[in-house]
Amino acid sequence: MKKKIAIIGSGVGGLTAANLLIKNSDFEIIVYEKEKMLSLEEGYGIQLAPNSISILNKIGFRNIDKNDIFNPLKLNFYSNNNKICDLDLGKFNNDSIKYTTLQRSTLIEFLKDKLFTNNFRFGKEVRKVSKIKDKLLINFSDNTNDLVDFIIVSDGVFSKTKSIIENKDIRPRYNGSVAIRSVIKFSDEFNYESKNISLIMFPNAHVVIYPINKKGDFNLVCIAREKLSQNYDMHSIIKKKILSKNKNLENLFKADLNLWPVYVSKKPIKSIHDNVFYLGDAFYTFVPALAQGASQSI
Repeated sequence: MKKKIAIIGSGVGGLTAANLLIKNSDFEIIVYEKEKMLSLEEGYGIQLAPNSISILNKIGFRNIDKNDIFNPLKLNFYSNNNKICDLDLGKFNNDSIKYTTLQRSTLIEFLKDKLFTNNFRFGKEVRKVSKIKDKLLINFSDNTNDLVDFIIVSDGVFSKTKSIIENKDIRPRYNGSVAIRSVIKFSDEFNYESKNISLIMFPNAHVVIYPINKKGDFNLVCIAREKLSQNYDMHSIIKKKILSKNKNLENLFKADLNLWPVYVSKKPIKSIHDNVFYLGDAFYTFVPALAQGASQSI
């Protein structure tokens, strides 16, 4: 009899796990998502190191439309406008495995299309998990339930499922930084290399810019040290942390901007149940090194 695996959360980590596990005919895979549908909004850019690309290639990523991704060869480090050094990303590449940048939605779309409709259950928020012999009974807020052999929890940094399963309040902590993000179009005023990643460092802040496809779209992210607040003033933060040091970057921040406080985990979680596993940010959230949040999930 097939083993039934419940994956809680339809983000990058959960969908990657589903795609890999569904290749094994001994498993029945169901992805449970609390939202009513899978979000396929364009979203922001992500960077994928070769180790994560090697995993994605197992489910056909090498066949993705090459116009929807980019393969930068260098990470350039700047102190304000002055280039300090660069990291040759090409050293880690081969013909089929390359450092890749793309929009998060492009990856989600790819992962979704490899699964079947009957692998998804939407509008499913976990309310309770109970052990029944060697199985787990999941009760959902819509008064339905499911009996499964294993649970993989992959519902992000603010995972409520983790607290429900472990019977204790588990919350991340604010790390003292905010992320301000946007997708911008290439411009002649862009003073950095358009085919590579640029990391521009300031006191208590840095800006990262990189291409996310071959259509002229670039991801812009600014990380700034800032006290936790209920009402952040994005433009004030940008002016104080970035533009006061370099007014030439002003045009970068004219597109639509969004801000997120950055949270990290206090410590990794090992479940009280042998058949519960945590994945990605639900397992342990830490500040992404070299923008590898998505790669860490994979």
